[in-house]
Amino acid sequence: MPPIDPTDARERSELEIRWRQARNAPPPIVRAIVADVVVGIVGGVALLAWDLASGGAGLGAFAIYVGVVVAAGSLLTYLWAPLPSGASGERRRSPWAAMLGMFAAFPVVYIVLVVAFQVVRPLL
Repeated sequence: MPPIDPTDARERSELEIRWRQARNAPPPIVRAIVADVVVGIVGGVALLAWDLASGGAGLGAFAIYVGVVVAAGSLLTYLWAPLPSGASGERRRSPWAAMLGMFAAFPVVYIVLVVAFQVVRPLL
């Protein structure tokens, strides 16, 4: 088999590049998003139930919801996404993992609130 000539390689489109990146996401990123989505959905269901039962949850309930999702997502990501062990085999954690969970929590909170209160609530 002849060697591969690098000049024969075709340039990938932007869509192909992004699709490959989405399929091969780093595990810490996936773990942070999964932790935030789970906490966000559970909290969103509880907030929606409270809103329906009380006739209006109020701004304080939304602030508590956002704080709980951000804090729980940060903590779960900190515990669930340790840094690579390297040659020592020692499991290390970093505040950066918690920051990753925190930054992933904000879009998740927004999406869950929009779906819960703009889509699901009018249907109930």
